Amino acid sequence: MISKIIRLGLTALLFGWAIYQFVLGNIGNGIMFIFLAGIPLLTYFRNERIIVALWHLRKNNMEKASKALKGIKNPEASLIKSQLAYYYLLTGMIESQTGIGKAETILKKALNTGLRLKQDQAMAKLNLAGIAISKGRKKEATILLQDVKRLDEKGVLDEQVKYIKQQMKRVGGPQQMGRRF
Repeated sequence: MISKIIRLGLTALLFGWAIYQFVLGNIGNGIMFIFLAGIPLLTYFRNERIIVALWHLRKNNMEKASKALKGIKNPEASLIKSQLAYYYLLTGMIESQTGIGKAETILKKALNTGLRLKQDQAMAKLNLAGIAISKGRKKEATILLQDVKRLDEKGVLDEQVKYIKQQMKRVGGPQQMGRRF
């Protein structure tokens, strides 16, 4: 919470100094201070540790991504709602590589918190479908995959959806899993 206040306070201070420079007639200094005021304001809306974790996740370096996310102390208090949703998404994706039990709850938390982009919602649901398949919940996975297809308008996740469907065929029906309906 203090970090948010410091960032907004620094932004207001730099913006005020920019206005003061404009009043004095120092137009160049005023423009420079407006740009400088944009930096803490940008980090208020886009957390730098989440950006670093996303970069490491794209490079498939789970250890560094996890380390960057662990650097965020008390995420519920220090992040705004949209940042918190992406924090949960990235944490869930990292956890899905190690343990699926905890990853499922974290990914559901990300969806409930509110991911902004449909592509990100599709990614979370795709991971949840993979977890459901690994736990033998074929019906839930089918519903999640239908949601993924609906949300993935550009078809970026088509290969992953095909892979999950192949995994569903390998799992088989409920009789093979020892359940009776």
